[in-house]
Amino acid sequence: MAMAGLYRRLLPCPPAVDFASTEGKQLFLESIQNGTMEGFYRLISYFQTQSEPAYCGLASLSMVLNALAIDPGRKWKGPWRWFDESMLDCCEPLEKVKARGISFGKLVCLAHCAGAKVEAFHADRSNIGEFRKYVMKCSTSDDCHVISSYHRAALKQTGTGHFSPIGGYHAEKDMALILDVARFKYPPHWVSLKVLWEGMSYIDETTGRPRGFMLISRPHRDPGMLYTLSCKHESWISIAKFLMDDIPLLLKAEDVKDIQKVLSVIVTSLPSNFREFIKWIAEIRRREDGSPSLSPEEKARLAIKEEVLKQVQETGLFKHVASFLSNSCCGQSPTSVNGESLPDIAASVCCQGAEILGGKLSSSAVYCCQKACMKCLNAEGNNPVRMVCATVANGNNEQGVDVLIPSPPGRPCCTFSGPSKYIGMHPASSDVLTVLLLSLPSATWDGIRDEQLLREVNGLVSTENLPTLLQEEVLHLRRQLHLLKRCQENKVDEDLGAP
Repeated sequence: MAMAGLYRRLLPCPPAVDFASTEGKQLFLESIQNGTMEGFYRLISYFQTQSEPAYCGLASLSMVLNALAIDPGRKWKGPWRWFDESMLDCCEPLEKVKARGISFGKLVCLAHCAGAKVEAFHADRSNIGEFRKYVMKCSTSDDCHVISSYHRAALKQTGTGHFSPIGGYHAEKDMALILDVARFKYPPHWVSLKVLWEGMSYIDETTGRPRGFMLISRPHRDPGMLYTLSCKHESWISIAKFLMDDIPLLLKAEDVKDIQKVLSVIVTSLPSNFREFIKWIAEIRRREDGSPSLSPEEKARLAIKEEVLKQVQETGLFKHVASFLSNSCCGQSPTSVNGESLPDIAASVCCQGAEILGGKLSSSAVYCCQKACMKCLNAEGNNPVRMVCATVANGNNEQGVDVLIPSPPGRPCCTFSGPSKYIGMHPASSDVLTVLLLSLPSATWDGIRDEQLLREVNGLVSTENLPTLLQEEVLHLRRQLHLLKRCQENKVDEDLGAP
């Protein structure tokens, strides 16, 4: 039977007060005068309507992340980096969220994985006084925001569990402004904190836990500037299990005597798709007027990425990893990686970049790389950064695509073209494997029986002496690993804190 079409719902007043009503406007003006609408302006600038009936959690989170100006580090559409519901695809597959929504704990997990600072509370682990304190804090500031998870029945609204950001607070009336992301259903509205708290105290039938609220703020620096976990495909489930559970058991079972043997045990057991687990974030853009036209902001980001990669390659662990991979792959041609020539990889990357810029996600065979060359530019000061410049064709149309590639230390930067030259593409296996090993929990290595070797390994993987930029990258990856494993084990609602 076909379902009748619905055009909005009448907002039950009371207990709510329509934001656009005369009373709602008066509450808004009084709150502005009392300084409790400071968080409203950024939120309203990025207010969005959920694109699916069950996407209220994803819409609320992407709205808050954008309001906090947190860079997702990966592209949304074209060249633009932007949080969208479709970008929040780890912790829970989008198809599952589309079918049945997302739990409070998994939305908290998503916020952590996106790089935000999060304080989250189930209603039974907090109280209305603490909730009021956080609402007041974010209403008098624009550097934090509250997302509430509540049951609509408490507000006499149709539907069940729902997420929405809180846009402001009226202290005298003790009322919060709910910026309802289901704008096709209900407009923004004011509701008493007592009623909202009652809605957050309802039990979520999927988890058996009450709902709650989360305070989200911006970290001091965007994490994952160069390396981040790729969760778009569910391959991370097997890889996360291997990294967190299997490696310690393998090292305990093997009588390893030196670093090369440790690496051999790990590398020979790696899942075939481990390279897809951590992504190196390359900047891909169209060429304009024959020049890369880097903005100051892009130059600054590029300089940071270059520095992070340099710091990876300066670690003692990287030297062991590079040596091991070089010796184990000595039978391969130096011009190849996994059987592909490096110029071919460069051409493939440029074709994929052209697809992204064109908003197409089809096979890269649609685009053909006509020619490619390597150039140098100074990203910041005298730091040379290499760029693969290519002309790609799609039918009768041609366009220039540039891919920025940090230069390995000690290797001169030069300009060349033609298939006989080598192009040092990243991420190389050595970079990815080094960062993976650094991001593993310290207890991973406890199974090594040789005490001298254990001390040496612990010294190589210790994060304490890493430069700040690399330390932040590694610790962010470690947090992501813990969070994904927590999701895999369905423990996100038991522990809402960051690892």
